[in-house]
Amino acid sequence: MNAGEHVSLWGLIQNASLLVQLVMMLLLLASVISWVMIIQRGLYLSRAKRSMSNFERRFWSGADLNQLFREGNARAEKGRMDGVESIFRAGFTEFTRLRQQGRSGPEAVMEGAERAMRVAMSREQEKVEMNLPFLASVGSVSPYIGLFGTVWGIMNSFRGLATMHQATIATVAPGISEALVATAMGLFAAIPAVLAYNRYSAKAEWLLSSYETFAEEFSSILHRKVHSG
Repeated sequence: MNAGEHVSLWGLIQNASLLVQLVMMLLLLASVISWVMIIQRGLYLSRAKRSMSNFERRFWSGADLNQLFREGNARAEKGRMDGVESIFRAGFTEFTRLRQQGRSGPEAVMEGAERAMRVAMSREQEKVEMNLPFLASVGSVSPYIGLFGTVWGIMNSFRGLATMHQATIATVAPGISEALVATAMGLFAAIPAVLAYNRYSAKAEWLLSSYETFAEEFSSILHRKVHSG
């Protein structure tokens, strides 16, 4: 290894042992996948928050529930329906169906509507929390994977010293530098994943809490509607 490679990150990676290189490749792959998920989650959660604000503004403006339902039909047919509007449509669809049948009493109608909203809520929870466990895993495991690569690389460096008659810092430094790159890559993968997980978990919790609050308020409206005849 020449002097130019001492300061070259690519040179350090090239001269690392096979196992350390595999660790680096694994961490790089985890980092790339994490960034894709971070961007996707950020866009989805921002869109879900905006969609919720827009729908709640229309809902609480006093719009007729049937009209509000019809407005979302086109989006529902194209599969673009999610968030709080999905919960509204699930509850209102079941409520309307049971009332039109005329064979169910008010309590049975309410129970059916609330059950439909709970199912829709579970689906929305899956969407909101998607990929968050992966980010948590990358954030917690990557530093240890990087540390494993570092320990292995340093072991190889010191094992190589056994064949040398005179060991100096110059002979040990390249191997240790190569090994430390694995730790740096582990932190590079972990830090953004941890930050994103913490931020998105808080956003997801806020969204799910808002969905639950809306479902309870909407259930109260349907309760008054079914008992008013």
